[in-house]
Amino acid sequence: MTPRKKRLMLILGGLAILGVAAALVLNAFQKNLVFFFTPSQIVAKEAPLDRTFRLGGLVEKGSVTRDGVMVNFVVTDTFRKVPVRYQGILPDLFKEGKGVVAQGKLGTDGVFVAQEVLAKHDENYMPPEAAEALKRAADANARIEAGQHKEPK
Repeated sequence: MTPRKKRLMLILGGLAILGVAAALVLNAFQKNLVFFFTPSQIVAKEAPLDRTFRLGGLVEKGSVTRDGVMVNFVVTDTFRKVPVRYQGILPDLFKEGKGVVAQGKLGTDGVFVAQEVLAKHDENYMPPEAAEALKRAADANARIEAGQHKEPK
């Protein structure tokens, strides 16, 4: 084999290895990517049924029920509501009327089954995703009340 062919084979082999490594990294990245959805987006069926994602908003007042370590509550963006079921110990800062982000999957029954629940850090903090979701819901609600936009079904 000539030196030119050897060099070409080394270059092609290196490109093949680089391609396989890039494919593996992108596949791992895609599997670990977690999207954020609001209750309005979930009710509009924009959230996936088969993937883990984050749900954010406010814990609706009067919605928290406990049965041992099983906790049921409702997350709202002041426009739509999604029931959540979580088995485990909630963070100390978890309270009704306060911001929350839950990570889990949406069941076929419409109940979000949380694997992890994150609460706000202090009195003035709300997760940025939850704050943005509440702002969008308030804007949409204002447009509906003003008659500029029809409510989604």
